[in-house]
Amino acid sequence: MEPKQVIEKMITRIRGTEREMIPDRVTVEAPVTIYLNGNELVTLLATPEKSDLLALGFLRSEGLLTSYDQVTSLHIREEGLVEVELKDDTNLAKSLYGKRTVTSGCGKGTVFFNVLDSLRSSPLTGSLKITAGKALALVESLQDKAEIFMATGGVHSAALSDGEEIIFFCEDIGRHNAIDKIIGECLLKGVSTEDKIIVSSGRLSSEILLKAAKLKIQLLISRAAPTSLSIELAESLNITLVGFARGKRLNIYTHQWRIIND
Repeated sequence: MEPKQVIEKMITRIRGTEREMIPDRVTVEAPVTIYLNGNELVTLLATPEKSDLLALGFLRSEGLLTSYDQVTSLHIREEGLVEVELKDDTNLAKSLYGKRTVTSGCGKGTVFFNVLDSLRSSPLTGSLKITAGKALALVESLQDKAEIFMATGGVHSAALSDGEEIIFFCEDIGRHNAIDKIIGECLLKGVSTEDKIIVSSGRLSSEILLKAAKLKIQLLISRAAPTSLSIELAESLNITLVGFARGKRLNIYTHQWRIIND
Protein backbone atom coordinates (compact mmCIF):
# COMPACT_ATOMS: atom_id res chain seq x y z
CA MET A 1 0.00 0.00 0.00
CA GLU A 2 1.30 3.46 -0.92
CA PRO A 3 2.34 5.60 2.09
CA LYS A 4 -0.19 8.31 2.94
CA GLN A 5 2.26 11.19 2.66
CA VAL A 6 3.37 10.47 -0.91
CA ILE A 7 2.07 11.93 -4.17
CA GLU A 8 2.96 11.34 -7.82
CA LYS A 9 4.42 13.97 -10.14
CA MET A 10 5.36 13.65 -13.79
CA ILE A 11 9.07 14.13 -14.30
CA THR A 12 11.56 13.96 -17.17
CA ARG A 13 14.18 11.26 -16.76
CA ILE A 14 17.35 11.16 -18.83
CA ARG A 15 19.42 8.00 -19.14
CA GLY A 16 22.32 8.34 -21.50
CA THR A 17 20.84 9.83 -24.67
CA GLU A 18 17.26 8.77 -23.90
CA ARG A 19 14.68 11.13 -22.43
CA GLU A 20 11.26 10.05 -21.17
CA MET A 21 8.31 11.35 -19.15
CA ILE A 22 7.48 9.11 -16.20
CA PRO A 23 5.54 9.36 -12.92
CA ASP A 24 7.70 9.71 -9.81
CA ARG A 25 6.77 9.55 -6.13
CA VAL A 26 7.64 12.55 -3.97
CA THR A 27 7.19 13.39 -0.29
CA VAL A 28 4.43 15.80 0.67
CA GLU A 29 5.68 19.01 2.30
CA ALA A 30 3.16 21.40 3.83
CA PRO A 31 2.98 24.18 6.43
CA VAL A 32 1.77 23.19 9.90
CA THR A 33 0.79 26.21 12.00
CA ILE A 34 0.59 25.82 15.77
CA TYR A 35 -1.85 27.99 17.73
CA LEU A 36 -1.21 28.14 21.47
CA ASN A 37 -4.10 29.37 23.65
CA GLY A 38 -5.66 31.04 20.64
CA ASN A 39 -2.51 32.82 19.45
CA GLU A 40 -0.49 31.89 16.38
CA LEU A 41 2.89 30.70 17.64
CA VAL A 42 4.90 29.18 14.78
CA THR A 43 4.63 27.58 11.36
CA LEU A 44 6.68 24.50 10.63
CA LEU A 45 7.23 23.03 7.19
CA ALA A 46 6.66 19.34 7.67
CA THR A 47 5.23 16.09 6.43
CA PRO A 48 1.62 16.65 7.56
CA GLU A 49 1.03 13.21 9.08
CA LYS A 50 0.75 13.29 12.89
CA SER A 51 0.72 17.08 13.01
CA ASP A 52 -0.92 16.98 16.45
CA LEU A 53 2.05 15.00 17.78
CA LEU A 54 4.41 17.42 16.07
CA ALA A 55 2.76 20.32 17.88
CA LEU A 56 3.00 18.60 21.27
CA GLY A 57 6.61 17.62 20.73
CA PHE A 58 7.59 21.08 19.54
CA LEU A 59 6.03 22.70 22.63
CA ARG A 60 7.81 20.19 24.86
CA SER A 61 11.13 20.78 23.13
CA GLU A 62 10.76 24.54 23.54
CA GLY A 63 9.96 24.28 27.23
CA LEU A 64 6.34 25.42 26.93
CA LEU A 65 4.98 22.28 28.58
CA THR A 66 6.42 19.33 30.46
CA SER A 67 3.41 17.04 30.82
CA TYR A 68 0.26 16.25 28.88
CA ASP A 69 -1.64 17.05 32.06
CA GLN A 70 -1.06 20.73 31.22
CA VAL A 71 -3.04 20.36 27.98
CA THR A 72 -6.75 21.15 28.18
CA SER A 73 -7.45 20.61 24.48
CA LEU A 74 -5.62 19.51 21.36
CA HIS A 75 -7.15 19.23 17.93
CA ILE A 76 -6.48 19.74 14.26
CA ARG A 77 -8.85 22.57 13.30
CA GLU A 78 -8.29 22.00 9.60
CA GLU A 79 -5.49 20.71 7.45
CA GLY A 80 -2.29 22.44 8.51
CA LEU A 81 -3.70 24.11 11.64
CA VAL A 82 -3.21 22.63 15.11
CA GLU A 83 -4.74 24.25 18.18
CA VAL A 84 -3.35 23.57 21.64
CA GLU A 85 -4.83 24.97 24.83
CA LEU A 86 -2.80 24.89 28.04
CA LYS A 87 -4.00 25.44 31.59
CA ASP A 88 -1.46 28.20 32.11
CA ASP A 89 -0.45 30.75 29.47
CA THR A 90 3.16 31.10 30.59
CA ASN A 91 5.19 34.28 30.34
CA LEU A 92 7.58 32.43 28.04
CA ALA A 93 4.76 31.61 25.64
CA LYS A 94 3.57 35.21 25.67
CA SER A 95 7.07 36.43 24.86
CA LEU A 96 7.16 34.19 21.79
CA TYR A 97 3.87 35.27 20.23
CA GLY A 98 4.50 37.09 16.98
CA LYS A 99 7.89 35.47 16.43
CA ARG A 100 6.48 33.46 13.57
CA THR A 101 9.12 31.29 11.96
CA VAL A 102 8.79 28.96 9.00
CA THR A 103 11.27 26.10 9.12
CA SER A 104 11.57 22.47 8.10
CA GLY A 105 13.99 21.90 10.96
CA CYS A 106 16.85 20.88 8.66
CA GLY A 107 18.72 24.17 8.69
CA LYS A 108 18.50 26.26 11.82
CA GLY A 109 16.03 23.86 13.37
CA THR A 110 14.00 24.88 16.38
CA VAL A 111 14.05 28.58 16.90
CA PHE A 112 13.34 29.43 20.54
CA PHE A 113 15.83 27.43 22.63
CA ASN A 114 18.77 29.09 24.36
CA VAL A 115 22.04 27.19 23.93
CA LEU A 116 23.74 29.02 26.79
CA ASP A 117 21.00 27.93 29.18
CA SER A 118 21.45 24.36 27.97
CA LEU A 119 25.20 24.51 28.57
CA ARG A 120 24.44 25.14 32.23
CA SER A 121 22.27 22.02 32.50
CA SER A 122 23.21 19.33 34.98
CA PRO A 123 24.74 16.11 33.62
CA LEU A 124 22.32 13.22 33.28
CA THR A 125 22.49 10.30 35.64
CA GLY A 126 21.78 6.71 34.68
CA SER A 127 23.58 3.53 33.75
CA LEU A 128 21.84 2.52 30.52
CA LYS A 129 23.94 0.12 28.42
CA ILE A 130 23.38 -1.84 25.20
CA THR A 131 25.54 -4.01 23.00
CA ALA A 132 27.04 -2.76 19.76
CA GLY A 133 25.09 -5.43 17.90
CA LYS A 134 21.81 -4.23 19.37
CA ALA A 135 22.61 -0.62 18.44
CA LEU A 136 23.17 -1.67 14.84
CA ALA A 137 20.00 -3.79 14.87
CA LEU A 138 17.95 -0.79 16.01
CA VAL A 139 19.24 1.27 13.08
CA GLU A 140 18.37 -1.58 10.72
CA SER A 141 14.88 -1.75 12.21
CA LEU A 142 14.54 2.01 11.71
CA GLN A 143 15.34 1.59 8.02
CA ASP A 144 12.90 -1.29 7.64
CA LYS A 145 10.05 0.87 8.93
CA ALA A 146 10.86 3.84 6.68
CA GLU A 147 8.08 3.41 4.08
CA ILE A 148 8.01 7.03 2.93
CA PHE A 149 11.79 7.10 2.55
CA MET A 150 11.76 3.88 0.53
CA ALA A 151 9.09 5.37 -1.73
CA THR A 152 10.63 8.82 -2.19
CA GLY A 153 14.08 9.11 -0.57
CA GLY A 154 12.87 12.48 0.72
CA VAL A 155 12.42 12.15 4.50
CA HIS A 156 14.20 11.50 7.77
CA SER A 157 13.24 8.83 10.29
CA ALA A 158 13.31 8.83 14.08
CA ALA A 159 12.37 6.27 16.69
CA LEU A 160 12.20 5.73 20.43
CA SER A 161 13.53 2.42 21.71
CA ASP A 162 13.67 0.65 25.05
CA GLY A 163 16.96 -0.95 24.03
CA GLU A 164 15.30 -4.08 22.70
CA GLU A 165 12.83 -2.87 20.10
CA ILE A 166 11.36 0.27 18.58
CA ILE A 167 8.38 1.65 20.53
CA PHE A 168 7.45 4.72 18.46
CA PHE A 169 8.47 5.59 14.90
CA CYS A 170 7.94 8.68 12.72
CA GLU A 171 9.08 10.09 9.38
CA ASP A 172 9.22 13.72 8.31
CA ILE A 173 11.05 15.98 5.87
CA GLY A 174 12.81 17.51 8.89
CA ARG A 175 14.92 15.45 11.26
CA HIS A 176 13.90 17.82 14.09
CA ASN A 177 10.23 17.38 13.20
CA ALA A 178 10.55 13.59 13.22
CA ILE A 179 11.98 13.66 16.74
CA ASP A 180 9.37 16.17 17.92
CA LYS A 181 6.66 13.78 16.69
CA ILE A 182 8.24 11.05 18.81
CA ILE A 183 8.33 13.41 21.81
CA GLY A 184 4.67 14.30 21.22
CA GLU A 185 3.62 10.66 21.16
CA CYS A 186 5.48 10.06 24.44
CA LEU A 187 3.59 12.97 26.02
CA LEU A 188 0.22 11.86 24.67
CA LYS A 189 0.64 8.26 25.82
CA GLY A 190 2.42 8.98 29.10
CA VAL A 191 5.59 7.10 28.19
CA SER A 192 8.68 7.98 30.23
CA THR A 193 11.79 8.75 28.19
CA GLU A 194 14.45 8.61 30.91
CA ASP A 195 15.43 4.98 30.21
CA LYS A 196 14.93 5.15 26.44
CA ILE A 197 17.09 5.59 23.32
CA ILE A 198 16.61 7.86 20.32
CA VAL A 199 17.48 6.36 16.94
CA SER A 200 17.73 8.72 13.97
CA SER A 201 18.59 8.70 10.30
CA GLY A 202 19.78 12.30 10.41
CA ARG A 203 22.72 14.40 11.54
CA LEU A 204 23.12 14.68 15.32
CA SER A 205 23.39 18.46 15.65
CA SER A 206 23.30 20.47 18.87
CA GLU A 207 19.54 21.06 18.54
CA ILE A 208 18.89 17.32 18.41
CA LEU A 209 21.19 16.74 21.37
CA LEU A 210 19.39 19.39 23.43
CA LYS A 211 15.99 17.91 22.65
CA ALA A 212 17.25 14.59 24.00
CA ALA A 213 18.84 16.17 27.07
CA LYS A 214 15.55 17.84 28.04
CA LEU A 215 13.96 14.37 28.00
CA LYS A 216 16.86 12.87 30.02
CA ILE A 217 17.72 10.50 27.18
CA GLN A 218 21.16 9.02 27.73
CA LEU A 219 21.89 7.51 24.32
CA LEU A 220 21.44 8.69 20.72
CA ILE A 221 22.22 6.50 17.72
CA SER A 222 22.30 7.65 14.09
CA ARG A 223 23.36 6.52 10.65
CA ALA A 224 24.76 10.03 10.14
CA ALA A 225 27.40 12.22 11.80
CA PRO A 226 27.38 14.38 14.92
CA THR A 227 28.64 17.96 14.95
CA SER A 228 31.40 19.42 17.12
CA LEU A 229 28.97 21.29 19.40
CA SER A 230 26.75 18.25 19.88
CA ILE A 231 29.84 16.25 20.92
CA GLU A 232 30.89 18.94 23.41
CA LEU A 233 27.38 19.12 24.86
CA ALA A 234 27.06 15.34 25.05
CA GLU A 235 30.39 15.08 26.84
CA SER A 236 29.38 17.62 29.48
CA LEU A 237 25.83 16.28 29.86
CA ASN A 238 26.86 12.61 30.19
CA ILE A 239 25.10 11.52 26.99
CA THR A 240 26.45 8.87 24.64
CA LEU A 241 26.52 9.79 20.94
CA VAL A 242 26.80 7.05 18.33
CA GLY A 243 27.14 7.98 14.66
CA PHE A 244 27.70 6.26 11.32
CA ALA A 245 25.92 3.14 12.62
CA ARG A 246 25.80 1.21 9.37
CA GLY A 247 26.22 -2.42 8.47
CA LYS A 248 28.63 -3.88 11.02
CA ARG A 249 30.33 -0.71 12.28
CA LEU A 250 29.60 2.37 14.36
CA ASN A 251 31.49 5.29 15.88
CA ILE A 252 31.14 6.21 19.55
CA TYR A 253 31.90 9.89 20.15
CA THR A 254 31.19 10.30 23.86
CA HIS A 255 30.84 8.13 26.97
CA GLN A 256 31.74 4.90 25.20
CA TRP A 257 31.04 2.79 28.31
CA ARG A 258 27.34 2.62 27.42
CA ILE A 259 28.10 0.54 24.32
CA ILE A 260 29.40 -2.87 25.34
CA ASN A 261 30.82 -5.69 23.25
CA ASP A 262 28.50 -8.47 22.09
